[in-house]
Amino acid sequence: MRLLLLSTLLMATPVLAQLRAIPEDARLAQVRYLGGNLVELGGQPFQLAPGAQIRDLENRIVFADALPADAWVRYRLEINGLVHRIWLLSAEEAARQAPAPQPPPKPAPKPAATPPPGPFK
Repeated sequence: MRLLLLSTLLMATPVLAQLRAIPEDARLAQVRYLGGNLVELGGQPFQLAPGAQIRDLENRIVFADALPADAWVRYRLEINGLVHRIWLLSAEEAARQAPAPQPPPKPAPKPAATPPPGPFK
C-alpha cells in the first residue's frame, strides 16, 4: 500500500512543478477573437498559423473561440507573420509584464534658418 501511495506521489510531483515558460521575446497585447482563424492583437488583425497553440492560465491548449474578449496575452509570430503561440495572462501576470507608461515624445527642435546655397551671399 505504501509503495502504491509513494509511486502516485512521485508521478504527480512533476505535473505540479510544471511552470509556464513564456519566452522573453513574446509580445504583449490584448486579444479578441474575430472568427475563423483570425484574432485581433493590439488592434491589428492577425491570422493564426496552422498548428498554432493558445495556452490558458493553467497551460492547457484551448481553441481560439474560447479566448476571453480583451484579455491580456503574450504572443509570438512565425516567420511569415502568422500567430504561432498565444499565452493568456492572469491579471497579476499582465500587471507585472505591462510596459511602464512612457511620456509622449517631445518634438524635435527645428533647425535654425540658413540661407539657401547659391552664388550670392
